[in-house]
Amino acid sequence: MNKIALIATTVLIATTAGASAHSFDDRQEYQTKRIEQGRKTGKITWTEGLKLRAEQKRIANKEAEFKSDGYLSKSERRKLRYMQNEASEHIADEKNDGWRRAWWLPRVGK
Repeated sequence: MNKIALIATTVLIATTAGASAHSFDDRQEYQTKRIEQGRKTGKITWTEGLKLRAEQKRIANKEAEFKSDGYLSKSERRKLRYMQNEASEHIADEKNDGWRRAWWLPRVGK
């Protein structure tokens, strides 16, 4: 009976760790799409887009650094979540700051 409980606990821990890592990737992808959508509509200027994408790259690099030992600790997950929350606020701020690409200018850059 103890072996079954041990196996069930191991599976639960493994799926929880995998799910949290997956949700970070999903959120990173969603934020990247928000930036691109803002660029397409002109609400995010070229330079704002560069800054926001660089922030997303820093988060991805930090996540890779944390995962280098094969495990994300609770404090590392908290740090990544904080960084993603900050990035989300920055995206919203840039989309609503009033700076826009002039409608008659072509979209430049990525």
